[in-house]
Amino acid sequence: MHDSPRFRPYRASDLYADGSSARPLVDGTVARGHLNDDDLLYTGRVNGQISALFPFPITRADLNRGQERFNVYCSPCHGRTGEGNGMVVQRGFKKAANYHIDRLRQAPAGYFFEVITNGFGAMPDYKSQIPVEDRWRIIAYVRALQLSHDAPATDVPTDERQKLGGGK
Repeated sequence: MHDSPRFRPYRASDLYADGSSARPLVDGTVARGHLNDDDLLYTGRVNGQISALFPFPITRADLNRGQERFNVYCSPCHGRTGEGNGMVVQRGFKKAANYHIDRLRQAPAGYFFEVITNGFGAMPDYKSQIPVEDRWRIIAYVRALQLSHDAPATDVPTDERQKLGGGK
């Protein structure tokens, strides 16, 4: 088997009529497992533009999964509250982005997807570590963090405020 005949990539070959060892895909071939034909889901874009939409409805289970994945991958730098003061930063590394600044509060969801997928500045890419759907769940959790950061007490139901000692 060590001396088996084989083609060398991108070299000429007398075996095929076109003289090439590289073979084109067979017409009608259907991708299996990695088609990635949903642009919004896999790129965060619609018609080439960064989208504010999520590619699937976000449920409570998705938010819980997003929180879990956020705590694993994001909180070491961004902190549990998203203020950019995680343990890595406290140990002397560059300050991470604070999700509560106006620019990031107004950024579309697709922007966060691109940053998680491709990295940004000192932040590495996470495309090989975090599955696509989990990236969207993390973004949903970041949105929940952003909404809760400056939320008025009146947004909390009365019975829950009483449990917290907030009274009326």
